[in-house]
Parts: sequence; C-alpha cells; structure tokens
Amino acid sequence: MPRYSYTAINTEGKKDKGTIIAESAYAARKQLRVRGIHPTDVAEISSSTEERAALLSFLSRTKKTQIIDFTKQLATLLNSGIKLTEALSVLSMQTTDHRFKNALVDMRDRVVTGESFTDAIKDYTDFFDVIYISMVRVGEVTGSLANSLTTVGNFMEKRYRVESKIITAMIYPIVLILFCIAAIIVLTIAVIPKIGKQIEEAGQQLPWITRQLMNVGYVLTSLWVVVVIAVIVGSFLAIKKFLRTQRGSYLRDKFLLSLPIFGPLIKQRVVARFASTLSTLLGSGLSMAESLRVVSEVTGNSIMKTAVQKARERILAGADIATPLRDSGVISPAIAHMVAVGEKSGELETMLKNISENLESSTDIVIERLSAAIEPLIIIIMAAIVGTIAYATILPILKISAIKF
Repeated sequence: MPRYSYTAINTEGKKDKGTIIAESAYAARKQLRVRGIHPTDVAEISSSTEERAALLSFLSRTKKTQIIDFTKQLATLLNSGIKLTEALSVLSMQTTDHRFKNALVDMRDRVVTGESFTDAIKDYTDFFDVIYISMVRVGEVTGSLANSLTTVGNFMEKRYRVESKIITAMIYPIVLILFCIAAIIVLTIAVIPKIGKQIEEAGQQLPWITRQLMNVGYVLTSLWVVVVIAVIVGSFLAIKKFLRTQRGSYLRDKFLLSLPIFGPLIKQRVVARFASTLSTLLGSGLSMAESLRVVSEVTGNSIMKTAVQKARERILAGADIATPLRDSGVISPAIAHMVAVGEKSGELETMLKNISENLESSTDIVIERLSAAIEPLIIIIMAAIVGTIAYATILPILKISAIKF
C-alpha cells in the first residue's frame, strides 16, 4: 500500500507531522480522524521522495543500541503497569532520532485505534527485524508482551556484543593498513619523483627499483588512475550485484566456509547464531516450524538457510531436524548429535543455548588469538613495504654521494 505524509492538529491543539500507510488519501484522512487527529494536509510520498528518504535513512541510520534501549525501557514500563500507548508516548518524547520518533508516534496512534502492536511495527522493518516482530506477536497472543520484550532486548544486546567484539578486533589492523597505504601514496607521488628528477638532471642512472616506484607515482598522478578506479568500482558493483543472486550468495558462502583459517571461525559464528536464535524463539513460545522459518531468514548464510528450510520441511512431515543440519556440512556431526539428543529428550531449547554459549566462548578465544597474531604480521609487512620504498629513495642518493667523494 502507498505511504502518505501528513500535517495535522493533534488532540492538544499542536501541529503534528508524520507518515501513514493507507489505500488512498481518503482512507489516510479517515484513519487520522479515527485517532482523534485532524489532518490539514495529506500527500502521497512519490517514488523519488522515497528514494531520497531511503538515502537519508541510510545516512542517519538509527543505532542498534537505541533500539535495544527502547525495547528494554518499554519492557520496564509495561512491567510497572503502564499502558502500552502511554509507554510509547513517553518513549517517543525522549528519543532524539527524528525518524524513530515519527515511527513511535505512528505506532502509538495505530494501537490507540485498535491495531495490535505487532501490526504497527510490521511497517517499520528499518527498525525491527523478523525476530523482533515474531516475538512481539507471541507476547501479544500469550499476554506476556513485557516478558517477550525483555527476552528480545537481551537477545539483541547479546548479539550486538558479539558483533562489537569482531569489529573492535578489526579496528587496529585496518588503521595500520590505511596508514601504510597513505605512506606509500605520499612517498611515490611526492618524494621519489622529486629525488629521481634531480638525479636524472645530474646525469646519473636511476636504480631499477627507484624507476619502478616512479612509474607507480606517474600512474597515480595521471588519468590512468581514473581508469583504474573506474574499473575497480565497476568490478565491485558487478560482484556486489552477482552476490545478491541465489547462485552468487551460495558461491560466496561456500568460499568463505572453505577458507583455511577464517572458514572454521565463520562456521562457528553461523552455527552459534543459529543455535542462539532458535533457542530464544523456542523459549518465547514460538512453535518449532515457525521458529525455523524465522531463523532461515536471519541466518546470514545461504548454505545454512537451505539446511534450516529442509529441517522445517522434515518437522512438518513429522521427522527430525538433525539430519538436514548434519548433511549441510556447516554443523559438525558432534553438534548435530547434540541437537538430536536434545530433540529426543525434549530439552532442545536448553541444548541449543549450551551449544551457542560454548561456540561463542570458543569464537572469542579464536578472535583474540587471531588479532594478536595479525597485528604484528601487518606491522612486519608494513615495515617491509615502507623499508623497500625508503631503500629505493636513499639508494640513488648514496650513489651520487659516493661519486662525489
């Protein structure tokens, strides 16, 4: 359905702006009046406007921590006996993100008119993913929305911590690499060409390594650099488009899982994410079939996604889920056996939770060790590259000095 932007006078007599989804402008005005809001202007958001909004959304993306804080605060307010509409009003007033504030106001108004909280948040997938929506639905159906929000808030916080550890481990190596690239560019563009020119004017022959670095500097300062950048950008966009296809995502994930050092680490992360998500969904009261459907959408790995979908089909057919997981090659036979044991004993949720915690602990150790090994390796490589450039810079100078003396 189309989306409309509106300007209206709210119940307090103040001007209010926001967006609303409706079949037509008339239906949008009718929805607003039902909420007690008197619209003064309703206009359909065009495709170009939506594209600009999407760009602004990307540039000012709401932080994950803000969604986590909102979820935990909403759970706290509901546990304190405050109504959902009132809690949404309070949280909308304290948020500083304009996009998220408009979303909360719209959700509050829709809940006031009788819509479920699940239906209200389904239109804001920029903020709430399929796991969030599914758990809120379960909470509303079972009458334990506050508990469901607490669970999903803790789950999001745990996942955010894991992602933050990986990002933190990558910061130092990336800074070193960028510094190395900057040093190479400066030396090859600004330093070596000047020294080489002076040596050539003195009638001396440049060493081979110095000539090659000067050629690199000429390329970087000529129009060829535009061609090189265009080729790199074009290749990147083409590869990115291919990876969005089913075949491309499969080949990408298969390649990543086959890497000698990082492959096992990626595999552990995928399995830990699967186990943690499935355990959380089952613990919230979602059925096994529905939980597997949700997990297949957020697994982040096409091979694992296929395995989970097959497991769901087997569940619907009355079979086990361990066999397709084992056959995928992502989950090891030992973990698949643990899943089978948990399934037979009726303790699958607990077993998955234990698997997730063990894998995440193991992954943290591997990340720390890799980070400790990569940092000195990058320093050594960087020192070798910069040392080679320095050698190519100093060598002709030493030759001239030797000739003069």
